[in-house]
Amino acid sequence: MEYKWKALSVTSIGALMAAVDSTVVLLALYPIAKNINSDFVTMIWVIIAYLLVNTALVLSLGRLADMYGRKKMYNIGFVIFTIGSALCGLAFSGISLVGFRVIQGVGAALLTANSFAILSEAFPRNETGRAFGVNSIVWGIGAVLGIILGGVIITYTSWRLIFLINVPIGIFATLWAYRTLKESVTKSTAKETFDLPAALTFTFGLLSVLLGVTWGLIYGWHDSSTLIFLGIAPLFFVGFGVWEGKFTKSPIVDFSLFRSRVFSFSVLAALVQSLAIFSVNFLLIFYLEGITGLSVLAASYLIIPLAVSSAILGPLGGILSDRLGPRIISSSGLGLAFAALVLLTRLTTTTPLFEIAVIETLAGSGLGLFWPSNTSAIMSAIPPMRFGVGSGVMNTFRNTGMIMSFALSLTAATSVIPAYVVYSLFIGKLTGKLSSTYASSYLSGQSFAFEISAALIIVAIVFSILGSGVIREKTTRKAEGINSEREVVSGS
Repeated sequence: MEYKWKALSVTSIGALMAAVDSTVVLLALYPIAKNINSDFVTMIWVIIAYLLVNTALVLSLGRLADMYGRKKMYNIGFVIFTIGSALCGLAFSGISLVGFRVIQGVGAALLTANSFAILSEAFPRNETGRAFGVNSIVWGIGAVLGIILGGVIITYTSWRLIFLINVPIGIFATLWAYRTLKESVTKSTAKETFDLPAALTFTFGLLSVLLGVTWGLIYGWHDSSTLIFLGIAPLFFVGFGVWEGKFTKSPIVDFSLFRSRVFSFSVLAALVQSLAIFSVNFLLIFYLEGITGLSVLAASYLIIPLAVSSAILGPLGGILSDRLGPRIISSSGLGLAFAALVLLTRLTTTTPLFEIAVIETLAGSGLGLFWPSNTSAIMSAIPPMRFGVGSGVMNTFRNTGMIMSFALSLTAATSVIPAYVVYSLFIGKLTGKLSSTYASSYLSGQSFAFEISAALIIVAIVFSILGSGVIREKTTRKAEGINSEREVVSGS
């Protein structure tokens, strides 16, 4: 088997674990809260803590991988994620579970910071779209598997199994990655040093922003902690910029990457697309629980069409991106997402479930076309010795968009109905439909949120068109030309 397919098998296992974990945890929030006597706010932090750490660290960890080797960092990621999963399965309180999810998030950050870089090294640039398309299959399968596993585990066993099941998979993945992946460190990056002050100021700045948003969402926008977090964030970012620009010899971010129109606009398109789309499933689950009266598990089954269509269209999107260039494919995917969001603004209390499934399929198809082509555009604009930091920038922007989108969905919901009702919907505690008054108010707020998302998609389309104009020429370069740019210092 060629090395590129072995590398894809390793990253696919990591993607599968992350995808399963993203859906199965949502389904288990109420059983967890009930079993360990935890409150709504703590359960929300079970989700947020993982996303926060993953987002804040992925840039620094990508830089470390460029310097010390992607194989090493990816394996460490598997180990930490597996240990975090085991600890989550043994959690004795809500606070301990949040802490263990932080450990899981560190492992996930190591995996996401390196997976795209590993694939970009393993595949010639005229095949990267196909590789990222296959990755989208894994994400789709993982999302569906998470829903199915979640239903079975919650119904017949203990919620702890949703975390403990990662342990044997993680052990196998660690051994397989150690045996399979090749270690490559370029001579230029091997001589560089890690800029710890820059990493700390950037991480604290991003954490302050994200904590400020989530704190405001949960505790109120006038809360003193919310204002402090949002107020100190710019200070960290200014310090980061001054240090990187004037003092450091080995900057953690290669700002020359942003001189590329392809890289800059494609990363912005990824940010805005994540901001627009990530909230859709949360709002739909609220709708299906509160308006149609479905249970959280039954509501999750209607997410399956989105995951399946994304998995089916993902490889096609990747292949077409390799052949036609990312501009047409990514923009077409965003166009499908826009159409789905417009249809979602028209949901009523009597909308048939079949119609919602069709809309979800449309949204998933758009995601399947956009994701691999956009990723290919970004990674194709990065020099091989900067794959780690470039991938880290991409994932930082995407994850930030996801968290902000998550905040947008809960803000839209809590602005029209009481917070305790929203949180009951969020963890699956509420059974039965909302009252007619609440239902009407919620539909109004939900439609407004989807309208905002649709407007954001238009912005993403503009960025995608601006950023993808010169990719086709780059992606058709022969593999030999790309490989000649790489200088392998050590291998295994």
